[in-house]
Amino acid sequence: MGKTALRWEMAGIVLIILAGSALHFAFEWADYWRPAALIAAANESTWEHLKLGFWPGLMFALVEYPFIRKSVNNFWVAKALGLLAMPTVIVVLFYGYTVLAGQNYLLADIMTFILAVIIGQLVSYRFLVTGEIRPAIQRHGPIGLAVMAVAFSLLTYYPPRFFLFEDPRTNEYGTLEYYDELGASHLEFVGSRG
Repeated sequence: MGKTALRWEMAGIVLIILAGSALHFAFEWADYWRPAALIAAANESTWEHLKLGFWPGLMFALVEYPFIRKSVNNFWVAKALGLLAMPTVIVVLFYGYTVLAGQNYLLADIMTFILAVIIGQLVSYRFLVTGEIRPAIQRHGPIGLAVMAVAFSLLTYYPPRFFLFEDPRTNEYGTLEYYDELGASHLEFVGSRG
């Protein structure tokens, strides 16, 4: 049981990092098509970067499930806890190091994302190979995943005025939208200003 689960979780690390990295640019690649912001980073806020681990992690879990569900325990609880660990690690490490350093560094941001994915997958692995959790608790796994999916979906389009949602480059909230009016090309935010 443990070796199979570990191989799947290690493969997940690689795939989530690659897919998350692509999602960082996908909104721009989609020519700022608003529905793409559902899963892609729609601005440079911390919140939008949290989605980069969640959506690939959730998709990986859906692919992984039929292959290992009978050989592991607590699948959906494990996945919910792993996918909750990723944004938690990102927030703690990102704000921790930027407070100490006084600014952010691209390489540190990338390493924070990679470390968060690794930790999230290891948390998932730990719960996959532990003893079976009570059924009453196991029901919370799918609920937790659904709550996270709704939050990552809606709060991109309706961001609260809170520091996690503010784009540090522009001090604005919401999704970028590309306009080409009368020959002028520029980016504007669809949302509210800081």
